[in-house]
Amino acid sequence: MHNANVQARTLKKWFAPACAVMLAAAWLIAKPTEAQTASSVLVRGGPLHGANGLTFDSKDQLHIASLRGREVVRAGSRTGAILERFGPTQGVEGPDDITFGPDGSLYWTSILTGEVGRLAPDGTKRTVAVLPSGVNPVTFSPDGRLFVGLSFFGDALYELDPEGIKSPRLIASNFGGPNAFDFGPDGFLYSPIMFKGQVARIDVETGAITPVAEGFGFPVAAKFDSKGRLFVVDLATGEIVRVAPGSAQKQVIAVLPPGLDNLAFDAQDRLFVSSAVDGFVVEILADGRVRPVIEGGLIAPGGVAVVPRADGGESVFVADWTALREFGNVQGRQLSVERSLIGVSALSSPFTVAPDGNNLLLSSWFGNTVQIWDPAARAIVGSYSFAAPLNAIRFQGDLIVAELGSGTVIRAKAADPNQRETLADSLGEPAGLAATADDLWVSDRASGKLLQVVADGQLLNPPLTVASGLAAPEGLAVEPDGQLLVVESGAGRLSRVHPETGEATTLINNLPIGLEGIPGTPSTYVFNGVALGKRGTVYVTGDKTNVLYQFQR
Repeated sequence: MHNANVQARTLKKWFAPACAVMLAAAWLIAKPTEAQTASSVLVRGGPLHGANGLTFDSKDQLHIASLRGREVVRAGSRTGAILERFGPTQGVEGPDDITFGPDGSLYWTSILTGEVGRLAPDGTKRTVAVLPSGVNPVTFSPDGRLFVGLSFFGDALYELDPEGIKSPRLIASNFGGPNAFDFGPDGFLYSPIMFKGQVARIDVETGAITPVAEGFGFPVAAKFDSKGRLFVVDLATGEIVRVAPGSAQKQVIAVLPPGLDNLAFDAQDRLFVSSAVDGFVVEILADGRVRPVIEGGLIAPGGVAVVPRADGGESVFVADWTALREFGNVQGRQLSVERSLIGVSALSSPFTVAPDGNNLLLSSWFGNTVQIWDPAARAIVGSYSFAAPLNAIRFQGDLIVAELGSGTVIRAKAADPNQRETLADSLGEPAGLAATADDLWVSDRASGKLLQVVADGQLLNPPLTVASGLAAPEGLAVEPDGQLLVVESGAGRLSRVHPETGEATTLINNLPIGLEGIPGTPSTYVFNGVALGKRGTVYVTGDKTNVLYQFQR
């Protein structure tokens, strides 16, 4: 290999580190109708790519931030209907938390870019401030002052000029992780202190901090209702807790799945809670019962893997960014879920998944890791650092990684994954990986090429271009006859490529795939995967609409 002559690419570091279409035997049906495509959905997730910040405007309308979906949505708080979307077209990008100003302007924080943005009632967008990565909680004081905090990738509290004219004022830092906060009846700011398991009172003039409640697993939001009662959301436990005024006494009023993000009250003190991991929004009723408002489920389906079960069925695993989900292959029922909880769990934001004997291989460009997951033990049994890995599979016993940070395909030895060999370099965006016992292929999303890296057990130097002119190829799979399935995310189709001639044939068209990402993220963003089950069943993830497709040959 020509490693010494290859100039390594640098990925912007991430803050520390397809139609129940009965395909003919030859797969010649290329353009399914919308009805056919819809009927091929095995699993349908929610309408949001995760639900983060919540707030109500002056008309008591529910607004929800979706960081991964790059939008703020206005939804019916009783029906859950999505009524309006504000995204990149309106200047909104990667919103994590949201609030409304006294004049009705919508403010949001973009945790990945550091922007604090403002959308005026007339639709005018303005950047109020650009802070370090991690800008997250945002709220106004009763007298109209604007405050934001840094979380996860930073740890600080700022006061901002709502007009974005004056420079930000740093109030204090190193709290231990503030998050969604609110002003109390006493005029102090109350905030979760995530990494200390506390809720604290903060003097925004001096930065002085006083713990008021402790013993939380990982508190991520603290808000008051109109009666001055403090409510806290715990990401780790899924608990919604009420803290007695003037004391540290706590009462759990409801328990939801872990991975919660925020809460908000409407004008009638109805309590709403969001889930970043599962994408749902619910109302917590006065008696503690839970009323679904927006359904959750898949929020960012990426890589997919099929594993046989002892009962003769198949489990279909989907890497869902914030979770690894297991589904049955007949009815699509969710069989298990392992949530990736930042700051809590060992599972690191999976984007791809591949079979690995009794285990599964997971890759995460966000976490800069490749991990080995043991489904039986529900545990990470191996974790290795790579520079923005976009995919990982097992080949001849070794670990094969498509590494965006270096533009290479890397072979990490099974005995010692720290012993590594570059198999292919100078790749624009190595994405899909597929292999047989003696052959290995990679898709280069940037160049639109399908490359063979190993043939009959021999390393090809340089790699052989099998096909070119593909539209942003991502997921790969090898059919029993040796032909390759390729997900062309840039064209919304699943194609078959003959490995000898390079001829590409469209199998499925009009797939809603290729979700665009937040600026600075890999262009794969969520990733579009493909996998083969028994009897030729093909599974494809649809990242735009949060679905898992199942096609029969």
